[in-house]
Amino acid sequence: MKNSDLKRILAKLMLVAIYCWGICPVVAQSTVKVSGYVKDASTGEDLIGATVQIAGTTQGVITNAYGFYSIDLPLDSIKLVFSYVGYTSVIRSLQLSQSLVLNINLPPQQKQLDEIVVKANGLREKLNSTQMGVEKLTAQELKTIPVIFGELDIIKALQLKPGVSSGGEASSGLFVRGGGPDQNLVLLDEAQIYNAAHLFGFFSIFNPDVVKAVDLYKGDFPAQFGGRLSSVLDVKMRDGNKRKFSAAGGIGLISSRLTLEGPIQKDKSSFLIAGRRTYFDVFTRAINRANEDNEDFNPIPDYYFYDLNAKVNYELGKKDRLFLSGYLGRDVFGFKDDNFDFSFKWGNTAAALRWNHVFNSGLFSNTTLSYTTYEYEIANTFDIFNFSLGANIQDYSAKVDFDYLPNNQHVIRFGAHYTYHDFTLGRLRAGSSDGSVDFGSETRLNGNEAAIFITDDYTINDHWRINMGLRLSGFENQGETYGGFEPRFSVRYKLNPTVSLKASAARMYQYVHLVSNSGASLPTDIWYPSTKLVNPQRSDQVALGGSILLFDGKLLISNEMYYKDMDNQLDLKDGAQIFANPNLEDEFVFGRGWSYGNEVYIEKKEGRTTGWIGYTLSWTYRKFGASNGNLPINGGAPFFPRYDRRHDISVVISHKFNERLTFTVAWVYYTGNAISLPPGRFFLQDVVGGNPTVVPRFQQRNDLRMPNYHRLDLGLVWKFFPRWGESDLTFSIYNAYNRLNPYFIFFEEIKDANTNQTLGFQAKQVSLFPVIPSITYNFKF
Repeated sequence: MKNSDLKRILAKLMLVAIYCWGICPVVAQSTVKVSGYVKDASTGEDLIGATVQIAGTTQGVITNAYGFYSIDLPLDSIKLVFSYVGYTSVIRSLQLSQSLVLNINLPPQQKQLDEIVVKANGLREKLNSTQMGVEKLTAQELKTIPVIFGELDIIKALQLKPGVSSGGEASSGLFVRGGGPDQNLVLLDEAQIYNAAHLFGFFSIFNPDVVKAVDLYKGDFPAQFGGRLSSVLDVKMRDGNKRKFSAAGGIGLISSRLTLEGPIQKDKSSFLIAGRRTYFDVFTRAINRANEDNEDFNPIPDYYFYDLNAKVNYELGKKDRLFLSGYLGRDVFGFKDDNFDFSFKWGNTAAALRWNHVFNSGLFSNTTLSYTTYEYEIANTFDIFNFSLGANIQDYSAKVDFDYLPNNQHVIRFGAHYTYHDFTLGRLRAGSSDGSVDFGSETRLNGNEAAIFITDDYTINDHWRINMGLRLSGFENQGETYGGFEPRFSVRYKLNPTVSLKASAARMYQYVHLVSNSGASLPTDIWYPSTKLVNPQRSDQVALGGSILLFDGKLLISNEMYYKDMDNQLDLKDGAQIFANPNLEDEFVFGRGWSYGNEVYIEKKEGRTTGWIGYTLSWTYRKFGASNGNLPINGGAPFFPRYDRRHDISVVISHKFNERLTFTVAWVYYTGNAISLPPGRFFLQDVVGGNPTVVPRFQQRNDLRMPNYHRLDLGLVWKFFPRWGESDLTFSIYNAYNRLNPYFIFFEEIKDANTNQTLGFQAKQVSLFPVIPSITYNFKF
C-alpha cells in the first residue's frame, strides 16, 4: 500500500466518523441528559464500572474508565440508583425539566466487602456485555490469592484464568490463546510496557498497592486497542486520595514496599508515590564480606530490583482534568572480584500526560501524550579491558479518544493514535584503560505507526446488542508502508434475563516483533520493526460462547470456543545468532500459526465463599517452511510451540470466616510443555588419536513433553483493626504438597570408572521450587 493511498483511506475513515457523529439518532425533546462522575466518598477516586440505573427497571449505564457517565431520562419525576459493590448505594429523586450535571460520592460500606467483589454487578455485566474473552481484577482481589514468596502479582493471578498460561514455573509471562510472548499489548495508564517482568520473569513490574483496575482482553479486544495479535493487558493506576493523607506498605521475605498519597488541594488535586525494592543484595553482600578471607569461598552474585510509581492529578474546572503518571523500574545483576567486574542491567521507564475534557453531557474526550523506553546493558571489565552490549526501544505516542453518548442505546467511541518507534538493535562498545583498544558500533531503525478507529456499542432491545468496530492501522519504515483494515464485531443475544449467547470476530495487525531464542521473554530479547523483508503479523479470530447466571446472579457459568489463524509469524532458524549481529534479518524464518480451544469458566463473587474454576482444552501449532534463504523448521511440518498445552485447570476458592480471617486454596494442573530432546548421539572424531566430540541428534522440534504440572497453594489473611488504620498478616504456602515439578531436563554423561570412557547419557530433571512458606506484613494508615 502506498503512502498516498494510506493517507486517503485515513481521511475517508475520519470523515465517516464525523458523519456518523452527525447523523446518529437525535435525542427526542421528551428526554434530557443527566451526566457526571461517580467517586469514592472517602478518597475522591473515580469508580470505574459503577452502575447508574433507573429505579425499578433494568435500564441504565455504567461509568467509563474515568468514572464519567451520561444517561437519557424522561421529563418526569424519577429515581436514579448509583451503586458499586463494596459501597453503599445512593438513590437520588429527580424532577427533571432540563439536562443536569450530577456528581455522586458513594461511601464505602462499613463491612469490607471490596476484597470479594471486583465491580458492581460484575457477573451480570459480563452476561449483558457484548465483549467476549475479558478478565477483570483489582488489587483487593489479589490479596487473598497465595503466591510465591508472598509477592502479590497481577500477572500470576491472570494466569489462573482460562485461556491464559505462563511460560513455566513461577513465570510472569503471558501466553494467551496460543499467542506468543510478544503478542500482548501491556499498558500502564495508557503508556506501553515492553517487558513487564522482574527477576528474569519471576515477578511482574506492577505494584499492587497502586493498581485501581486490570482488564485483560483475550481476543476480540475493542477497536481502540491495536498493534498486537493475542491480548491487551490494560492496567490503571489509582489517582491518589483527594480527601486526606494516607500511607500503606508491606514487609515481605524478599521485598518491601511503601505508598504515600494525599491531597495537594483538597477535593481538587492529589498525589500518589510508591516504591518497592528487594533486599537480596543486602544479605549476599554481608555473606561475601564475612568470607573475604576464605580462599575456598565463591562469592555470591549481587542482585536486586526496584520500581517507582508516581501520579498527580488536578481538576482544572468542572469540565477539565489533568493526570500525570510515571513509572521507573530496574533490575541489577552483578559479580565482582579483584580482576573481573560483570554487570547486567535492564528496565522500563514510562510517563503519560492525559487531559480529560467534557464537551457536553454527551461527548467526553481523553487526550494522551506518552513516552516509554525499555533497555538492557551487559557490561564486563577484565583487567584493563572493558566490553558492553545493549539494546533498547523508545516510543513517543500521542492519541485522542472520544466517547459520544447520543442516547441510552448507543455508546460510540472514535479516535486517532500515533507512535514513533526508535529501535537500537545492538550497541557494542569495547575499550581499554590505556587507550590501545577503542571501538564501537550500533544498529538503529525507526518506524511510524498510526491508526484511527470507530466503534458503536448498540443496544437494539432487551434481547439483542451488537458492537461494531473498524480500525485502520498503518506502519512506515525504510520507505516501506504497510496498513490494513481491522474489523471488530461482536453480538449478544439474551434468551432471558439469566442466559445469553455471544459471537465475535476480529482481525488484528502487529508491526513490531520480539526476536527471542527461548520459549519465554527474557531481558536480552530484541524488539524488531516490520521492514521490507519482515511483514506485519496478522491474526483472525472467531469465537462462540454462552453464559448463564444462577442463584440470583451470584454464580456465573460460561463457555467459549475460539479459533485463531495467524499469518507472517517470525521465528529464528536453527543455530541462529542474535547477539551483536548487524545482519539480524538473515537469521529469520517466516511461517504461520493457528490455535483453537474451548474454555469453561465458573465464577462466584458474592457471599463468604468466592472464587472460580477454569478449564481450557486447546491446541496450538506453528509451521515454517523454507524462507528467507533458510531451511524449513521441523522439515516444514507443523509442530507444537513450547507453550502449547492440551489441558489447563485452575481452581481458586476463598472463604471468609469473619471480618478478620480469610482462607484461600489455589490448585493448578496443566499438560507439560512441549520440548525437544535428542533421542540419540553420535561420536565425531576428526583427528586421529584426539578426543571424540559427542554430538546430539535431534528429530522433530518439540516432539516430546515434560511431565504434567500440578501444584497446591494455601493462603491465610489475618486482619487487624488498630486505632491508627488497618493492617494484616498474610501467610502463604507455595507448593503445599511439595510436588517436584520439572523446570528443565538435561542429560548427564555416564562414564566408565576405570577408563573414563563415555558409556551413555541419562536424563535428569531439575525442579525449581519445593514447598515454600512465606509471611508478609501489610499496613495502611
